Amino acid sequence: MHALFEDSGKFLAGRILSETDTSAQVELESGKRVKVKATHILLKFDKPSPTELMLQAQAVASSIELDLAWEFAPEEEFGFADLARDYFSEQATLAQQAGALFCMHESPHYFRRAGKGRFKKASADVLQQALAAIEKKKAILQQVADWAQALGQGDCPQPIRDQLYKILFKPDKNAPEYKAVVEASRSTHTAPLVLLQQAGAIDSAYQFHWQRFLFDNFPKGTGFPTLEAPQPPEDLPLAPVQAYSIDDSHTTEIDDALSVQGLGTGTVVLGIHIAAPGLAMVPGSSLDQLGRNRLSTVYMPGYKITMLPDAVVQIYTLDEGRANPAVSLYVTINEESLEIIGTETKLERVPVAVNLRHDRLDHIVTEGWLTDPSVQVPETPEALLCLREQLAFLYRLAKQLKAQREVVRGKPENFNRPDYNFRLQGNDGAEPDGSETVQITTRQRGAPLDLIVAEAAIVANSTWGAWLAELGVPGIYRSQASMAPGVKVRMGTKALPHAGIGVKSYAWATSPLRRYVDLVNQWQIIACVRHGNMAALAAPFKPKSAELFSIISSFDATYGAYNSYQASMERFWTLKYLQQNAITELEATVIKDVPGGDCLVRADTLPLVFAVLGAQNLPRGARLRVKLGAIDEMALDVHGTVLERLDNPVDSSAMAAEGEDEEDAATAGPIAIAVDLSDADAENSVPMAPSVG
Repeated sequence: MHALFEDSGKFLAGRILSETDTSAQVELESGKRVKVKATHILLKFDKPSPTELMLQAQAVASSIELDLAWEFAPEEEFGFADLARDYFSEQATLAQQAGALFCMHESPHYFRRAGKGRFKKASADVLQQALAAIEKKKAILQQVADWAQALGQGDCPQPIRDQLYKILFKPDKNAPEYKAVVEASRSTHTAPLVLLQQAGAIDSAYQFHWQRFLFDNFPKGTGFPTLEAPQPPEDLPLAPVQAYSIDDSHTTEIDDALSVQGLGTGTVVLGIHIAAPGLAMVPGSSLDQLGRNRLSTVYMPGYKITMLPDAVVQIYTLDEGRANPAVSLYVTINEESLEIIGTETKLERVPVAVNLRHDRLDHIVTEGWLTDPSVQVPETPEALLCLREQLAFLYRLAKQLKAQREVVRGKPENFNRPDYNFRLQGNDGAEPDGSETVQITTRQRGAPLDLIVAEAAIVANSTWGAWLAELGVPGIYRSQASMAPGVKVRMGTKALPHAGIGVKSYAWATSPLRRYVDLVNQWQIIACVRHGNMAALAAPFKPKSAELFSIISSFDATYGAYNSYQASMERFWTLKYLQQNAITELEATVIKDVPGGDCLVRADTLPLVFAVLGAQNLPRGARLRVKLGAIDEMALDVHGTVLERLDNPVDSSAMAAEGEDEEDAATAGPIAIAVDLSDADAENSVPMAPSVG
C-alpha cells in the first residue's frame, strides 16, 4: 500500500510500512522513513508506484485550465477529489485527483486553502485583482529583461537615465530600473557605472558630479520659492563714516566693510561693518527656513548656489553708493602703540563709498606701496589713492594683530603656498557644463588686502564671541583645544579658546548672508545691542537651547559636504586645465610616502595632489619631475611616474625639516579657493570660498 501525503507544504509519496489510527510509517523512494499523521495522508493506493503517480499527477496538473476549473468549483468548501470528479468525470483516476490537488495548491489566487486537501475558490473580485497583479508582474519582468538587453547592447532606456543617480547611490532594490542594471551588469560582467557610461546614460563627467551633488543635497532643485524680501527698519541712524569693502570681482554677497576715523589724532576708530539681514529676518519665518535648510552658500569654480534668495541679498549686501543696514563694531585704537582701548557695537545704516576688488588691486596694494609713500604705481584708481593712508594704517594694525596671535599660537602661520583662483571663460556666472576653458591663477596667501580683511574679521568674531559670553547669551563658537596633531576645530555653544587662531573665543558672525551660523549669532548680537544685561531673556535662542545644538549638527554635516564638493570641482577643473593645455609633465614635491603604496606628491604650480610611482622611500620635500598618466574625470584621478629628481638629498632634508601639517600633507586633493575671498581666519588649508574658516 502506498500513500500520498503533505509534509511542510510539500506533497510526497511512498510505501506504507506500518499504520495505526493516528499515524503511519512511510518509506520514500530515497529509502528515508518518515512518520506521517493520519490527517496528512490524502490518498492511499496500490498502483501505480509512488514515483509514477507523482509524474502522472504533475502532467495532469499542467493540463488543467484554471479558469474552467474555477467555474466548475462549488461555492462552498470542497476537497480536491470533488473538483477532480467535477472537472474530469465521476470516475476520476488517482492521477487526475492528485493533479487537481497539485494544480489548486499552486494557484492560490484561484483557490484558497481551507485545510489539508481542502479548498475554497476565490471571489470574482479577488480573482480579477490577483490576475491583474500577476500580469503586471509578468510585464515588469519582461520590461526588466528588455531594459537589461538594451543596456548590454549599449543603449540606455530613458526610465533608467531618469533614475540614474538613485540607482547608483540610493537604490530601491525592488525597482525595475535597478534590477535591469543589476541583470545587465551580471550578464555582461561589467561594473554598473562603466555599463551606464558605455550605454550613454552619463552625458559628461562634469554633469555626473554636478547631478550627484544635487541629488544628495538639493533633491528638490536649487530654486527659491517666491517670498517677499523683508525691508530693514526705517529708524536706523546714519553712521558718520565712509566705508569700503574688499572682495573679489565676482563677489555679490558683500558681508563686510571697513572704515577708519581719527587718523593723525592719536586715537583711531576702526569700524567693522557687517551686513545685517538679521535686523529684518525673523527666526522661524519662511525665509529663515530657507536659510536653515541650505545653511551656507555653495561655492565652486565659475558658479555658486546662494543661501538666501537674490532679492534678499540685494537689499542687504554692502553695495557702494548707498547706506546699507549693518551691525557695526567700532574698535578704538591707540594710533602709536596699536593697543585696543575699547569696543562698541551699533545698529545703523553705513554709507559705503566703494567696493574694492582685490584681484584688480593686489598688484598695486603691496607692502612697499603701503609702507613707502614715495612708491607710485601707474594707473592707480583715484578711490584707492584716497584710501592709501587708511590702508597703510590697517596693514600696520593687521601685522601687529597677527604677531600677537602668533605668540598665543606658539608658531607663525604658514603662508608658504599660494591660493589658487579659478576662472571659467564664457560662462559669466551661469551654470557651467564642463566644456568651458579654465584659467588658474595664483595669489600669495597673506597679501596685504587679504591680511587686512582677515584680521578685521578675527577681531570682530573674537570680540563679539567674548561679549555674548559676558552677557550670558548663547552663541555658536568654533574652538580648538590645542594645535597638537589630530586636535580638530569643533563647533559648540561655549566660548572656548581657539588655539589655531590664537584667540580666547571665536564666534562666526561676519558672513550672515553666506553662512547660517553667522546669521544666528547676528540675531544674538542684535539682542545684546538692544537689551544689554537683559539680552539673555530677549535673545531668540536661550541658554542650553536644543535648537542651537540641532543647528550646529546640521551645519557641520552640510558645510562639510559643500566643502567636499567644492574641492572635487576644483580638482575636476585642474584636471581639465592639464588636458586643455596639453600638460604631460609636472614638477612636484613629495609630501607623503605611503607604506606599501604609491607616494603622494603636490604639484609645484597647480592645486593638485596625486600619487606617483618611483618615489618610494624618498624624503618629504624631495622635488621631482613627473610624467602624468591618463586622466580619469569620473574618478577625478591621475597618476604619475617619476622621470627625475630635481634636488639633492641635502636640499630636500632641509625642506622636510621646515614641515607642514601632517593632516594637510596627507590630503590627496586640491588645495585651493574659489573666486572670492573675505572673512579669513586660517582655520583650514582647504577653505570654502570666500572664507578661509
